[in-house]
Amino acid sequence: MSTFLTPEQLKARNRRSLWIALGLVGFIVLIFLTTFLRMQSNLAERKALNAAAAAEAAR
Repeated sequence: MSTFLTPEQLKARNRRSLWIALGLVGFIVLIFLTTFLRMQSNLAERKALNAAAAAEAAR
């Protein structure tokens, strides 16, 4: 059994689909940025620890 939608219903469905897609893209960008920033933070911390270890070894 097929259901026929009115033009208004189709427009509303397309609008909802667009907002869902934008929400998903926003979530993906948020996860990417969070991961990237945490990796940068860990890299900086590791460099500092390596520099401290090298200074300690040089004594």
